[in-house]
Amino acid sequence: MTTTELPLPGRRFELGRPRWPVVRRWSIAIGAHLAVIAIWWLAVIAFHVPKFIMPTPGETLRTLGDPHYAWLANAWATTIEIFGGYAAGVVTGVLGALAFSWSPIAEETVMPLFVSFNMIPKVALGPLFIVWFKIGILPNSLIAFAICFFPILLTMARGMREVEPELLDLVRSLHGSRWQLFTKIQLPGSLPFLFSGMKVGAIRAVAGAIVGELLGSAQGLGYLMLQVQTTLDTPAMFMAVILITLIGVVLYGIVIGLERIFVVRDARVK
Repeated sequence: MTTTELPLPGRRFELGRPRWPVVRRWSIAIGAHLAVIAIWWLAVIAFHVPKFIMPTPGETLRTLGDPHYAWLANAWATTIEIFGGYAAGVVTGVLGALAFSWSPIAEETVMPLFVSFNMIPKVALGPLFIVWFKIGILPNSLIAFAICFFPILLTMARGMREVEPELLDLVRSLHGSRWQLFTKIQLPGSLPFLFSGMKVGAIRAVAGAIVGELLGSAQGLGYLMLQVQTTLDTPAMFMAVILITLIGVVLYGIVIGLERIFVVRDARVK
């Protein structure tokens, strides 16, 4: 017997399960990160690693107080590139999967082109985007979009194909429109697959934006890393990497939060 009911309205207590699973997961995650920071600090101190090779965590954090790096402006530019390219990838991926579900001919025609385009190294597209759109946030956002779009499209298209045909036939028999099929049946049924692709896309969008900044940019954390590299300012480089990671974690956390809101636990794709 795993559950018991108390004579209180609206109250249900379960036995045999952890009371604080969320707290436990967060505690483990935070503890793991703190352990990595401690190992980092001890390794630098114990082996007397020079600052230009690997700084201590304290030396890295102290760079945040230097206005010369313009951390806020550069971090904001990188954030716009990542979130902008990612949002475009999600919207385009969903619309593309919808078009494929409505027209099998379109899927047979366009999907091979998407596959071929996805095989192109995105680093090779960077110089072309710079020539076409000049240096700035737009070409970097486009690289982020180009990298994250395809996995979202694939998983969303698969999710829409996984919908039970009996449900689709039922809605059609009731003279439901294509839009009603999508909003009432296909979209809810494909949400677990969509969020699975969005998780992968979030990671790839971060990589795409930074690749664009490293190839050519006038602002952003990747651009800043290139500037401080010439002077062997390793603490600033470490801080830039940490900030890039934090932006990616925030984006990934937003996706996880939305998944928990819109997808029940048992339906989530692991």
